[in-house]
Amino acid sequence: MTILISIFALILSLIIGLFFAYAQNSKLIFLRFFARFYIEIIRGTPLLVQILIFFYVFANNLGFDNRYIVGIFILAIFAGAYVCEIIRAAIESIELEQYETSISLGMSNYQMYRYIIFPQAFKRMLPALTGQFATIIKDSSLLSIISISEFTMNAQEVNAYTYSTLESYIPLAIGYLLLTYPISFYTNRLEKSIK
Repeated sequence: MTILISIFALILSLIIGLFFAYAQNSKLIFLRFFARFYIEIIRGTPLLVQILIFFYVFANNLGFDNRYIVGIFILAIFAGAYVCEIIRAAIESIELEQYETSISLGMSNYQMYRYIIFPQAFKRMLPALTGQFATIIKDSSLLSIISISEFTMNAQEVNAYTYSTLESYIPLAIGYLLLTYPISFYTNRLEKSIK
């Protein structure tokens, strides 16, 4: 369940991050303000507090009973703010000459970002995105607070049944390490192959 929640949260956070990265550079002042407001609120408050507020205030009042969907959505909103900043920083790190060259070649905005800017920015954002994706897997442990039966919740249930704290939390730590290590390993290989 931890893997499934994390995968869906990763995909959704990428979509949210791309949207807000675009919104920050939008010509519409409302979109820019909304993006800044979202990023500051999400990055300025703890995830645990966000989980409790989103679930017990918003989800319950709107009638969403599926804890798993709400949990995925909360994780994606939280991670989306960080992904947005990663994407924005990578795009802004591209030299001004790249933009000028694209314009002088008669490229449209879409072509410029698709063929020139984004491929270069992707290489720069890959290490930070990897760290963020590993963080989502670890942060999914906080969803146990709203009774989502994932890795941490199962360890807590074993602990409550057997009163053996050490025996349930050491495998939990090893389990999270086994989940996050392949992400780092394959990303390092990917980075080397695209250099």
